[in-house]
Amino acid sequence: MLFEDLGLAQEIARAVAEQGYSAPTPIQAQAIPAVMQGSDIMAAAQTGTGKTAGFTLPMLHRLSQGERAKKGQVRALVLTPTRELAAQVFDNVQSYSKYLPMRHSVVFGGVKINPQIARLRGGADILVATPGRLLDLHSQGAIRFDRLEALVLDEADRMLDMGFIHDIKRVLRILPTERQNLLFSATFSPEIRQLAKGLVKNPLEIDVSPRNTTTDTVRQKLHPVDKARKTKLLSHLIRDNDWHQALVFSRTKHGANRLVKQLEGDNIRAAAIHGNKSQNARTRALADFKAGKVQILVATDIAARGIDIDQLPQVVNFDLPNVPEDYVHRIGRTGRAGARGQAVSLVSADEIKQLRDIERLIGKPIPREEIEDFEPDHQLPASGNPKRGGGQKPAANKRPTGSRNSEGGREARGNSDERRGNRGNGRGKTEGRGNGGRNSNAAAGKGGNGNRAGGNGRTRGAESSRSDGQKPQRAPRRRPSRGRSESA
Repeated sequence: MLFEDLGLAQEIARAVAEQGYSAPTPIQAQAIPAVMQGSDIMAAAQTGTGKTAGFTLPMLHRLSQGERAKKGQVRALVLTPTRELAAQVFDNVQSYSKYLPMRHSVVFGGVKINPQIARLRGGADILVATPGRLLDLHSQGAIRFDRLEALVLDEADRMLDMGFIHDIKRVLRILPTERQNLLFSATFSPEIRQLAKGLVKNPLEIDVSPRNTTTDTVRQKLHPVDKARKTKLLSHLIRDNDWHQALVFSRTKHGANRLVKQLEGDNIRAAAIHGNKSQNARTRALADFKAGKVQILVATDIAARGIDIDQLPQVVNFDLPNVPEDYVHRIGRTGRAGARGQAVSLVSADEIKQLRDIERLIGKPIPREEIEDFEPDHQLPASGNPKRGGGQKPAANKRPTGSRNSEGGREARGNSDERRGNRGNGRGKTEGRGNGGRNSNAAAGKGGNGNRAGGNGRTRGAESSRSDGQKPQRAPRRRPSRGRSESA
């Protein structure tokens, strides 16, 4: 099947061809005809499957046949969990509609609201937004939804993880009931199906991604290493393998900033992207990374949502994620569109639980390879059988032992911040302000709401491991905040 067989408007087909696309991906082949017919859909598709075009192309086709948006009106609304994803979706909308007489806009937090209000005065055929800023704009009377024809929830699973459920429900209450609803998620979890009950009507279900699987185009491996030597090993890998572009994941924002400083001290061009950075700083870091001005982009899980880089060669897990599904999302940034990619994890002995959870989730062991001069003093225990009733233990590929300079004296000093930050990110602000999610960077405001990844972060290190042998104190239980999340 080719795009020209889908019956898209000539102007849209021309724009798609100019992007170099001739045949739709599986998610596009199934979603585009259904959306063009006006059906509600629930689509499960992982990152890199072309899902954005799966809803933007047919939505543009339908909107092109109607009357343009008038003052303050919005005809189609796309909700995304993060600023980066909102910007990416908006760029795609602009590219695919370049030959159509349409007006689109994107709004998110972290920037001044008045310019957004000014842009919306003329209306928007498609508005891409994060939930918090959308509600702010509506409360100020900047937008109207009386002519809304379609609603898209993109990466709905991540919105739930980030605690946006209350914001989503508030948005639904201000929208007209008669509309087309499109829900896109990495998986059809029970939580997603519960959300769908009050959203989609007789939806067509599309599932092109086996749940929690990793693509065959990504070569995975892990390097056992002592935590205190992770940065040195990363610098070694960058130089030894001549990496020019690698996306490195850090579990915490503080850890991301620290890693960038250490890499720059090693004369490696690096930048960080996370929720504490201003929108201008995040945009500049991503642009420099795409342009090759920065070799290494260090990101937290939430900030990385929406990062779309063609043929990204390497993804590095500097820290393993607390939520195993995030491992699948992370390495899905490479090996896209049939290209080959590599996912490298630097794993220390205190991350064995996360490793076991990840291998159990993906159903196979991750090959181990010790790097000469970086063999760990604290050996990484065997992972066990990732497959229930079978499977094999991942065995390390031994290399010749060489000499190395010990950095053990720095371990207690260098790891104290990570022990405080790994599970709750201490007292610092995190990337959302609503009810907790499954990721420590996506959880609640001053401390979070006791989610799977982080626990209650108001006690500095109370939920983290202790080196003094004392039992950690339990933080006082707090009622969940009902404040609105705005990571984006």
